[in-house]
Amino acid sequence: MPHIIPTAEPFFFPGNATGCLLVHGFTGTPKEMRWMGEYLAEQGYSVLGIRLAGHATNLENMVRTRWQDWLASVEDGWNLLQGFTDRIFLAGLSMGGVLSLFFATQHPVAGVIAMSTPIKLPDDPRLPYLRWLSRLIPTVQKGPPDWRDLEASRDHVHYPVYPSRSIAELNELLAELRVNLPKVTAPVLLIHSTNDGGIDPAHSQAIFGQLGSRDKRLILLDNSGHVITREPERLRVFQEAASFIRRVSEESQ
Repeated sequence: MPHIIPTAEPFFFPGNATGCLLVHGFTGTPKEMRWMGEYLAEQGYSVLGIRLAGHATNLENMVRTRWQDWLASVEDGWNLLQGFTDRIFLAGLSMGGVLSLFFATQHPVAGVIAMSTPIKLPDDPRLPYLRWLSRLIPTVQKGPPDWRDLEASRDHVHYPVYPSRSIAELNELLAELRVNLPKVTAPVLLIHSTNDGGIDPAHSQAIFGQLGSRDKRLILLDNSGHVITREPERLRVFQEAASFIRRVSEESQ
């Protein structure tokens, strides 16, 4: 039985009839979304921060999961929130943004907030063979950290390396996203930092251009790294998200 890493547990804050489903990133945990969840709960919204399958426990659990399992985790959260709310917004960080956008092609979401979201992995000739290569190279080291808030970085909970098998799953998920982006018609707010050391903001710009949504906006930050929900500009991120949720909710009534 997997044990969740302390402080990385999923969370739920009951509120009004507008739900916010928060989705963390690749090898990350619900903790990276918790401050955002607390802020949105203070605005009165019902907030659920989910734990993606295989995350926040140990690498062996993650290796056994597939991208469909991560998407199913989002669907589980969606079904839980539906029992408390009339409309649901998805907010995802990095791979959480990928999952949120892809999920919006299959379900009637009220809107999507995608933060620090990639559209593809860096070009690498090994990618097509990574499932087989993962037997020889089980993990890949993470790049240098790009944190601006060093205190938050010391408190960050995540797996220290990337499982190669899971990178192959992420690569397949991103391929699915690229095909389906024109099918995203719900309102979308994209937020990215120009100093993101993991995902170039050009990724969000490419996503913006391919979305089928008429209501879409891209906000660029200047003083944050990749995990913008825990960086110095996080309050602006939370405020922009709340403003987006409020506006879209009012316009739909």
